[in-house]
Amino acid sequence: MPTPFLIGVLREGRTPPDRRVALTPKKCVELQATYPGLRVRVQPSPARAYADQEYRDLGLEVAEDMQPCDLLLGVKEVPPAQLLPGKTYLFFSHTVKKQPANRELLRTVLRQGITLIDYELLTNAAGERVVAFGRYAGIVGAYNGLLTYGRKHGLYELKPAYQCVDMDDMQEEFYKIKALPPIKIAVTGSGRVAGGALEVLDKMGLRQVSVHDYLHRDFREPVYVQLRSRDYHRRRDGLAWDTAHFHQHPELYDSDFARFLPLTDLLIACAYWHPAAPRLFSEEDTREPDFKITTIADVTCDVDGSIPLTKRSTTIAEPAFDYNPATGALEAAYSRPENITVMAVDNLPCELPRNASRNFGRQLLDQVMPNLLGGDPAGVVARATIAKNGRLQPRYDYLADYVAE
Repeated sequence: MPTPFLIGVLREGRTPPDRRVALTPKKCVELQATYPGLRVRVQPSPARAYADQEYRDLGLEVAEDMQPCDLLLGVKEVPPAQLLPGKTYLFFSHTVKKQPANRELLRTVLRQGITLIDYELLTNAAGERVVAFGRYAGIVGAYNGLLTYGRKHGLYELKPAYQCVDMDDMQEEFYKIKALPPIKIAVTGSGRVAGGALEVLDKMGLRQVSVHDYLHRDFREPVYVQLRSRDYHRRRDGLAWDTAHFHQHPELYDSDFARFLPLTDLLIACAYWHPAAPRLFSEEDTREPDFKITTIADVTCDVDGSIPLTKRSTTIAEPAFDYNPATGALEAAYSRPENITVMAVDNLPCELPRNASRNFGRQLLDQVMPNLLGGDPAGVVARATIAKNGRLQPRYDYLADYVAE
């Protein structure tokens, strides 16, 4: 790390602006204390969940000019017109899957000699991501799922997560869940997102049961089950389950979720889905008399993905829509009792921006900064560098046709 070294915390430039931030005021102070000679400059923002004054109160510099900074940290994509030539950026670029909306962003990075490091690509030696907002997607997604279920059935009204100051404020709403009847809730997934969802269900006082008991027992209280991939997939060749094989060849598997359809009232979908993998169920299944699910919280929010009813994403302001099984049409949320109500917000962590930012900043300080500022001996940063000084790095050469003018 050269001395002095200046890190700039960017104002989010997308519209509407994301309220999260890569480094909270306290994390900025901790970073400066950990690396003598390093300073943090924060670009002012009227929308950020942490006010400019909160940074100033801790002695941090708040200034518009990011040109002197050696490294610039954002959260979401930086609009191409706001990129500074020759700089090093760290943000979620959403370019490695050749997303059409961000092609011009990567083109600008290359034209302007920029170094782009992507949070999503920061992994350890085992290939596991080291920074993510997934936990808070799961936390808010599960909360929204219960909120949607209660609203659909007229059981209770929860304050939307985005209207809560933080997670402590949101937890004050949990007592209202006591109005919940003895329903069965299925949570798919075993990663960070599912972990966040389970955290909320536990704090709400709901009981977790085994897959066997979920399938074969009745309960006098609301219960939930965590379903891992092996619980709702089966190999077409009839051989025993093999997790590594499933991840390598998802196209060789069928869905076995049908056995959960007659039992599940609320589905909270948190599992990563590969386009080659089977969907959990079909639209035709929803027209069967034993299809019981009335509410779906599609936390993963893959449009036309694992949940076939997720035909579009939703917004924080209007988080749900109805699917009419009889016609296959989408209707306004809570239109009719026989409809299936789907919550498919695609930016869930934004609803608890202060908590999500604190958690993300902790991961940055613990997992990324030692590599970024200490020579990167494990190659964590190198693996996540899409472009260096305006040139695609070898592992991202496949993007050449994506950015061709």
